[in-house]
Amino acid sequence: MPAFTPPLGVSDSPALSVTQLNRLARQLLEEHFPAVLVEGEISNLALPGSGHWYFTLKDAGAQVRCAMFRNRNMFVRLRPRDGMQVLVKARLSLYEGRGDYQLIVESLEETGAGALRRAFELLKQKLQQEGLFAPERKRPLPSLPRHIAVITSPTGAAIRDVLSVLRRRFPATLVTIVPVQVQGQSSAAELTAALERVNRQQGCLADVDVILLTRGGGSLEDLWSFNDETLARAIAASRLPVVSAVGHEVDFSIADFVADLRAPTPSAAAELLSPHQDDYRQLLRTWQARLRTLCNAKLAQAQRQLAALGRHLRHPGRRLQQQAQRLDELELRLRRALLARHGVLQRRLQLALLRHGQQAPAQRIARQQENLRQSLQRLRRAMLHRLRYGRQQVAAQSQALHSVSPLGTLARGYSITRDDKGAVLRSQQQVTDGATIETQLAQGKLFSQVLRREPYSVFCGYHASTRARIFFIIP
Repeated sequence: MPAFTPPLGVSDSPALSVTQLNRLARQLLEEHFPAVLVEGEISNLALPGSGHWYFTLKDAGAQVRCAMFRNRNMFVRLRPRDGMQVLVKARLSLYEGRGDYQLIVESLEETGAGALRRAFELLKQKLQQEGLFAPERKRPLPSLPRHIAVITSPTGAAIRDVLSVLRRRFPATLVTIVPVQVQGQSSAAELTAALERVNRQQGCLADVDVILLTRGGGSLEDLWSFNDETLARAIAASRLPVVSAVGHEVDFSIADFVADLRAPTPSAAAELLSPHQDDYRQLLRTWQARLRTLCNAKLAQAQRQLAALGRHLRHPGRRLQQQAQRLDELELRLRRALLARHGVLQRRLQLALLRHGQQAPAQRIARQQENLRQSLQRLRRAMLHRLRYGRQQVAAQSQALHSVSPLGTLARGYSITRDDKGAVLRSQQQVTDGATIETQLAQGKLFSQVLRREPYSVFCGYHASTRARIFFIIP
């Protein structure tokens, strides 16, 4: 036989203790296996004083040890027992003390209820995502329902509890029972049809203002009809407000979440829908007292008004006398008003006649002729004044023009000398000796011949006191 070859590295590794080996195995199981769902039958159930549960889960071919600790089993509603078929959600682990492979149970439920519970949670999540549970879509309930339609079994305990509470709290409330089956295969369809029939409000259901959907307690299978999706959508589509009271206080159904109000029990639903008659009786007494007080106050006010009117009431004869006197006064006022109006109109007529006379054509022509005559006189005076002024201006301008005229200068003894070409001489250098020159006097001209030229300058001035002209010859 060939020699045994140990696995690679085993011969070189130190030996493990049993505790270390079990701890490593537990860590491998817990780290590499996710949570699992396991279905089986409970056996060897142990319930120690610590509150933990220990049992074996088995089927026809194998078994596995299970432990469910107190912090988890306190949420389980059922009481486990040997032989119960259950579905557990657990983690794989290993009990190091014995080296036993076991399941650490997180949740536990009976097999039938477990499937229903999963379907319940899936439907609840679906409808919640669609907004059917949203508080803003809930319809308000009437403060004082006059007619309640109760959809339930007519022979169940729920309807008896509802009628008992309504009879005790507010007997005037009208109740119509819509009979249906509250469990079984056809129950959900009957509940949906009854809800739609009430919403049509026909016949005896014409004045219904709120719907109560109810039944007594039971297992999850018993209450399953109220977890139907079609029923849930019918409740959401209802025009009338719906109150759901299914099972006991710990029981919840899809109908409870979709309904406008969830009551923990049928009796609690009846109390929520009905005010206490004593409260209304006291309210009526209060209104009666207030009405009596208001009536008395109104009556007293009317009596005071009647007395005041009686004091002002007078005999018809005296009132006729007052009216006759009032008529005479009005007649006198009317006459005075007519006379005053006649005088005003007469003055207006005279004034109009006077204006008419002033506006006659002959008078207007005479006035216009007088205006024309005065205008002609003003025009004649203005023309004479303008002519005199013009003559004075011409004389003054003529005198000023004469004072600067060359003829005036010549008349004062000055002359103008030109050469033979007619150019005015301003300097002795413009001519030569023997040249012929022309002298312009105030009266006549002289023609001369230049015999000699002198470079003299002549300046004419005035004596300061005598104003005599003085000539200066400057070489």
